[in-house]
Amino acid sequence: MSKHDLGRTLRTAFVRANWAFVELKKGINDVWASFTFTRSFVFVSALVFILPVISLYKSKYTRLDKLSSYYYGVDLDLVAEKRGTTNGVISSTRQNAVIVALVRNSELDKMRDSIKQFERRFNAKFNYPYLFFNDEPFTDSFKEDIKSVTPSKLDFITLEKEFWEIPKNINTTLFTEKLAENKDRYIYGDNVSYRLMCRFESMLFYNHPSMATYEFYWRIEPDVDYYCNVNYDPFSFMKTNNYTYGFNIALVEIQETVPTLWSETKAWVRQNQHYLPEANIASWLLDDNGDYNMCHFWSNFEIVNLNFYRSEAYTSYVKFLDSAHGFFYERWGDAPIHSLAVSILLPKENIFYFEDIGYRHSTVSVCPSNSEMARNCACKGRTSFHRSVCFNNWRDSKNISKRKFLDSISS
Repeated sequence: MSKHDLGRTLRTAFVRANWAFVELKKGINDVWASFTFTRSFVFVSALVFILPVISLYKSKYTRLDKLSSYYYGVDLDLVAEKRGTTNGVISSTRQNAVIVALVRNSELDKMRDSIKQFERRFNAKFNYPYLFFNDEPFTDSFKEDIKSVTPSKLDFITLEKEFWEIPKNINTTLFTEKLAENKDRYIYGDNVSYRLMCRFESMLFYNHPSMATYEFYWRIEPDVDYYCNVNYDPFSFMKTNNYTYGFNIALVEIQETVPTLWSETKAWVRQNQHYLPEANIASWLLDDNGDYNMCHFWSNFEIVNLNFYRSEAYTSYVKFLDSAHGFFYERWGDAPIHSLAVSILLPKENIFYFEDIGYRHSTVSVCPSNSEMARNCACKGRTSFHRSVCFNNWRDSKNISKRKFLDSISS
């Protein structure tokens, strides 16, 4: 049966169910009084058919694991078969990877809920460690509550001052003026902590001593949802296939938050052309005039080979940006900075779109459009950003040569 026919069958079934219950509500006494053998047979047969259909339809969206059983009657995951399992058996080889969150004590409930989902969907099968950063000491209750939802190794890190401070070369008077000026212009317009967070996520977290031994990381957040079972290891998948950066949401940045980011990026490129590869995928971020179109990978979900962030090229780029003070006088976010760096310094074949990992952050969510992937997800009624303008740019983009890129941004 095709997907279209199945949908039509279900709709018909629901109409019949509704009719049956309306009829029942009219009065059971009148129904019984007028029952004939034929009418009774039809009514009972309808219920026997309808109720299991309703139950199966609901199960797609309510079962928390083995979602593919709804479709096949067996535990079958075609995505996992393609990405690292053999005959349904998960490889026992783990990568040198860690799950990382920057979180406050006040976000305990939201963080715990995120981890419970993350464990159920993925990490209970792989037992990767977690590392939690906080600019204040974690409370005992925070630590104990998180320990109660995962058996994985946990590290709770209080950030040292150099990872969470306003640099000494920031003009405090100008900074105060800029905060007041931007207060009502955009979200977090006057929020100092948010700016420190963006700087930390852009250029500091991966160099913290607690991260030194890890090759890959997966960023998670408080108050997010994971809609799909991940029955393979994305870290192993990326390593095997030479992927450097993984994402699943692409959308537009608020232009007012980054008015000079592109001009500073172009200045860095002109001074550091030796870092550019022979081809990159910056085309998806450029408009027809060679200006930044504000598209970016949403970095609250990213799976990354940390060797990229630790590379000489990326280090040079973010230090250059830091010297321009845009984290503080404006409100540069880590998402556009990561995206610009990845797109300028890598070809498309080193970046992977994890469509199969359905996800929600804030009001934005993604669910697989691929039917094989969707069979392993619970995404009923979600509006998915996989059809966003920025994602369409990414999907249709092609690598451009180093010379063509430099020519396109020459103005």
